[in-house]
Amino acid sequence: MTTAIDLETQTTDPSSRAGRRGSHALRWWVLAVLGVAQLMVVLDATVVNIALPMAQRDLGFSNGDRQWVVTGYALAFGSLLLLGGRLSDLFGRRNTFLVGLVGFAVASAIGGAANGFEMLVAARVAQGVFGALLAPAALSLLTVTFTEPSERAKAFGIFGAVAGAGGALGLLLGGALTEWASWRWVMYVNLIFAAIAFIGGALLLAKHVSEHRPKLDIPGTITVTAALFGIVYGFSHAESHGWTNGVTLAFLIGGVVLLGLFVWIETRVPHPLLPLRIVLDPTRGASYMTVFVMGIGMFAIFLFLTYYMQLTLGYSPIITGVAFLPMVAGMVLSSTTVPPLVLPKLGPKVTVTAGFIIAAIGMALLTRIGLDTSYVTHILPSLILLGLGLGSAMSPAFQGSTAGVHHEDAGVASAMVNTSQQVGGSIGTALLSTIAASAASQYLTTHGSSSVAMAESAIHSYTTSFWWATAIFLVGAAITAVLMPSTMPALAEGEPVIVH
Repeated sequence: MTTAIDLETQTTDPSSRAGRRGSHALRWWVLAVLGVAQLMVVLDATVVNIALPMAQRDLGFSNGDRQWVVTGYALAFGSLLLLGGRLSDLFGRRNTFLVGLVGFAVASAIGGAANGFEMLVAARVAQGVFGALLAPAALSLLTVTFTEPSERAKAFGIFGAVAGAGGALGLLLGGALTEWASWRWVMYVNLIFAAIAFIGGALLLAKHVSEHRPKLDIPGTITVTAALFGIVYGFSHAESHGWTNGVTLAFLIGGVVLLGLFVWIETRVPHPLLPLRIVLDPTRGASYMTVFVMGIGMFAIFLFLTYYMQLTLGYSPIITGVAFLPMVAGMVLSSTTVPPLVLPKLGPKVTVTAGFIIAAIGMALLTRIGLDTSYVTHILPSLILLGLGLGSAMSPAFQGSTAGVHHEDAGVASAMVNTSQQVGGSIGTALLSTIAASAASQYLTTHGSSSVAMAESAIHSYTTSFWWATAIFLVGAAITAVLMPSTMPALAEGEPVIVH
């Protein structure tokens, strides 16, 4: 009887490879477990945003402190992802996955029970730390579970849909929990997700037996953690203090310098944290760039469109979340149908480039919004196109990011996906927020400060950001068209199999 999927051992036995084709039942249950865990991590990037005002009133912290509830999570998560990915390679993906789930759940419980600002921020930082363990382990488990090309495309499509739609679902869930229960349930709900994923992971994933003593690249780990922290913090600081601020420049320049030092270290240490062969592969490198650019552009959808629907159109948090569902549906549809049907025929270059272009058209259509425009005519078509485009690009990128990677590098290759998305999101947050604020200020300078001008300046700031996001997606299409190969590399030898 099949009892578990061995995700940590390797085989080149042809008979074993043939045998795995008849043993698919548990694979899809594993996908469900990994999907729940990924959804929990992605949700936490947006689900807290809607609950922040209520938490602020309850705990009594200032507007200046409020950003740290979001930034604390982003800093810990973004700066530790590569370390988390390598730990999953060294100590076993199952072990890292389960530890990450438990830690994330405990941190969420502490956050929900927070009696002050410091306790809430500490819990959010802890969530980021354990999320950095959990997210790479989940994607690498998926990588080594689905090795048949047709199944792999479908599985990555579903996983990509979860990763892409999680932000929008976070807005819906955050609005529902805040409106019907309490802001604390935005944190407590993670215990439900974690419990389901932990039970499923403990039952379905085989235990890891290490044949080699784990070795960690300490200099590389310290350097890249500091580099990513500097970059993420620098962009976060730019959002509130400007690009010419001394602290902003110090962290951004320091982060880039440290990143260069990290690359130099990785060429000289015997056991690098991030072997450069992972990112120098054309398919994987272009896939990471795809996720990075998508992370920048997607910020405009969630933040500014949320502002528009709530502050201009007067939607409640729950209605705002529901309004995003057509985009989620489009993303799920394209993520699950395009990779198995289109990717084998057209290849990743055409598929991802087309996805970027469709998303750019959807974003450009959003620039038509005004003070009293209709959801059906001005927002809905854009959301559908954005969902279809993002799903078509993200799913092949998730698949390409680990394609052809060797078994022991699956964790750190998976971590690069999350790192690209997180750093891209941080850049998008700072860049587009700064652009929006500047656009609003310039509009008021030329149109006065009447109540109508104030409202129209907000619309102008949103549409300016949407035009920038459109340009970012078009740049992504151009980069993909140049860098992405037309064919996906073959799977690496030594993929794991189901054991009986």
